Amino acid sequence: MPAPDLVSAELLLTGRLTTASNATFLGSIGEVVVVYKPIAGENPLWDFPHGTLAHRELAAYLVSQALGWNVVPHTWLRDGPQGEGMVQLWQQQDPAQNAVDLVAMDEVPETGWKHVLEGQDENGLVVALIHEDSVALRHMAVFDVLANNADRKGNHVLAMSDGHRYGVDHGLTFHAENKLRTVLWGWLGEALSAGELEGIDRVSDGLHGQLGRDLADLLSVEEIASLSARCSRLRLARRFPAPNGEMPAVPWPLF
Repeated sequence: MPAPDLVSAELLLTGRLTTASNATFLGSIGEVVVVYKPIAGENPLWDFPHGTLAHRELAAYLVSQALGWNVVPHTWLRDGPQGEGMVQLWQQQDPAQNAVDLVAMDEVPETGWKHVLEGQDENGLVVALIHEDSVALRHMAVFDVLANNADRKGNHVLAMSDGHRYGVDHGLTFHAENKLRTVLWGWLGEALSAGELEGIDRVSDGLHGQLGRDLADLLSVEEIASLSARCSRLRLARRFPAPNGEMPAVPWPLF
């Protein structure tokens, strides 16, 4: 059976993800399972222009593609049962894996993980926020810096059975002002690898070509200029940045 046209074939809704802050549906296009977020279901925010979150999700996918690391699942804009919106290929994560976790302080692994912060749970137990020390998550952390991701929660990292890690929920990205809020602070101050610097260069160069032309339909001129500036600053520093400004460094809730 030929694959359906993902833009024009009928999109059928099969369920709703009720934990999402905006209208988010599970659907299918033929045999292809997708997530559908209609623009009409976006709740107004004080700091992001209304009706732009779907466009930012697509912009995140385009930057992910330019980096070459497949951080964001295939994403596109199309019409659906509730109007135009963002559609993304559904990814079935491995329930046995957690790339980001909260554990008791005496259970923090000695190797293979990064310790981000610690605090108390509702029972007064001291717990630590940790994440994998992996190439896949390093790539996601670099992506988040460039995209100025204001909402990298732990459950926005999907751990796949083959070891790949996808990042999802990128509506709160590409603001012209610093908004970086993430749980992936474990490499703070560490040097970027040669491959990571090359990825940044691909985005920077792309902004002067097709990537820049594609983003012009999705983001403001100021937002694209800020993306370019973030590429330049990160390339010059050659290190993972520290939190900056008065914004909280992590999203809330963490998951």
